[in-house]
Amino acid sequence: MSTSQPHASRQPEDRATPDRLLHARTGTDVSPEDLVLASGKDLTPRNLEWAKRKLAAEGPAALEKLLP
Repeated sequence: MSTSQPHASRQPEDRATPDRLLHARTGTDVSPEDLVLASGKDLTPRNLEWAKRKLAAEGPAALEKLLP
C-alpha cells in the first residue's frame, strides 16, 4: 500500500512565487495599469485616474507599498 503525500501531487502553479518576482525592480517604469492591477482593482477609468494621482504623488514607490 502506498502512502501519498498531499504536497507531492501539487501542480507547479501551486508553489509560492519567489520573493524576487513579487517586487518591482528599481528603475523600471511603473504604469497606472500596473498599480491598478497590483491593488487588485479592475482596470476602469476611475481606478486608472486614482493610480495616476498616486503615481504622481508617490512615484514608483507606490507599487512597492502594495506588494508583499
